[in-house]
Amino acid sequence: MTSRLTRSVAKGAGWAATLLVAAASTQILPAAPAMAATASIAVAPLASVYKASTTYTMTVNGISVPINGYQDYDYAEFAMGAGNATVTITKLNATNVGAAYISPLKYGYKATFSGSRATFTMTSAQYLIVKLDGQRRLILAADPTETDKPAKTGTGIFNVTSSTYAADSTGARVTTPAVQKALDAASAYGSVAGHTRGIVYIPRGVYLVANLDLNSNTAVYLEDGAVLRAPATKSLYTKDAYKGSQSRDLTWWIQTAFGSTNIKLYGRGTLDGNGQANATAGIGTNILAPIATSNFTLDGLTIRESGSWAVIPTRSNDLSFSNMKLFNRFDMGENDGIDVIESQNVTVTRGIGIGLDDPYSTKTWPKATTAGTDITYGWPGEAEALSNVTFDNLVSWTYCYGFKVGQGMAEDQSGVTFKNSVVFDAAIGLGIHHKWGAGTASGITFSNMDIENLSYSNDSRRTWLVFLVYDGYNDGAGPITGVNVSNINVRNKGTTPAVMRGISDTAAISNVTFNSVKMPGASTYATTMAGMNLTDRAFVSGVTILPVQDPEPVS
Repeated sequence: MTSRLTRSVAKGAGWAATLLVAAASTQILPAAPAMAATASIAVAPLASVYKASTTYTMTVNGISVPINGYQDYDYAEFAMGAGNATVTITKLNATNVGAAYISPLKYGYKATFSGSRATFTMTSAQYLIVKLDGQRRLILAADPTETDKPAKTGTGIFNVTSSTYAADSTGARVTTPAVQKALDAASAYGSVAGHTRGIVYIPRGVYLVANLDLNSNTAVYLEDGAVLRAPATKSLYTKDAYKGSQSRDLTWWIQTAFGSTNIKLYGRGTLDGNGQANATAGIGTNILAPIATSNFTLDGLTIRESGSWAVIPTRSNDLSFSNMKLFNRFDMGENDGIDVIESQNVTVTRGIGIGLDDPYSTKTWPKATTAGTDITYGWPGEAEALSNVTFDNLVSWTYCYGFKVGQGMAEDQSGVTFKNSVVFDAAIGLGIHHKWGAGTASGITFSNMDIENLSYSNDSRRTWLVFLVYDGYNDGAGPITGVNVSNINVRNKGTTPAVMRGISDTAAISNVTFNSVKMPGASTYATTMAGMNLTDRAFVSGVTILPVQDPEPVS
């Protein structure tokens, strides 16, 4: 690009010397950046079994987005293409907006207010938690635009509402046989040489289904607005386990066949465990149980209202969970989000987990030997060590641990990584809870984590970090070793000390590195354990603090 000064030299020789000097010293400026594109927005109507929010309405780029009025928070789901999205949230009580909290805080979103409306601009598809004044929280679950949506019909497509299967999409009657028939047909097709997977297509609507079995070489696509819902009738379900702490039978509502492989669940639909109603009926729903399977993928689905642990990948390997929304209630206990159990090579990426109990954790348990006594009795094979599990780019909101290894530690757990994630609110931000078993927890990493709020209490603790060994089985317990905690932004340290406590020389905590931990209000990184409020310590050795470590103050 020629500068304006250089072009103007020809206008008069008398100006030539001055203009040429100016031109020589003028920087050629880059073109102004193009304005960000306006993101495309796709929404589905609210399913007939759900109620609209009585607190908010919302538009995104001028498009009305339905808001689901849930138990203790509201949530809205939509797909967003590349570009910016202007979000306008309106309070239905018509009072003026005075303050807005938009999490994750690290994104730096700020809203402007006009009467009862708050407006801000999203720059990409993200999972956000918004609170206006004293109102309930609103979850904005924005997923990327779908790029792999299959056709509704065609070769290798098994549409559950076609005349072949005639599944009821109104939610008026239980339609398990129709959906299972389509699943079986898809598996048979996908298992033919030269085929990859048969695809079960589930259109928008509500489908009441009891237990479903997923066999090898099957893909299940749930269109946005499609809901598989567990009916609240105990007699419809198989009893797969028993949870003594809940005094309740459990069912693996949607389960992989033992020994299966190459299964995919995807789309923008919902798996609804109808947990409270089923608990009242006497059955706890594990919503999704990938058990003894391999090469399993879940992408884009909402997992709503489990009656026990929601997603339980167990004794399996090579699994991927992405764009998964875990929406559990706060008035039901033991409703963990995803517990990765005795599995290997698992990734959980880009998600949000909400519920009373731990949204994201890993576990290993001893095998029960008597039927009907515990959750592990029906697990196939022998107990397995857990290894190579990564949790990445997640948002957690819970009354318990935001991100945790344990409580079950009967077999070794190694290579577990939590990174690039946010604790919106919890009792304990980050944890290794070695309570049940004598396994070793090693090679555990917490990296680039942001702890925003700690509003709750768990076992009388309310703090940003707990590494703790118990001896729950009276088997001597086991050690925690080789832990890396790096690039942690602690915005709220809680009200009780952080904990790093073993119980003996053989069940101790050792070789822990803290690197670049910033505590509330600090302008520099912590240099001592005391500076990290980590004062509740026992049987601890080999602690390194980076980038600078100072001597611990004398108490």
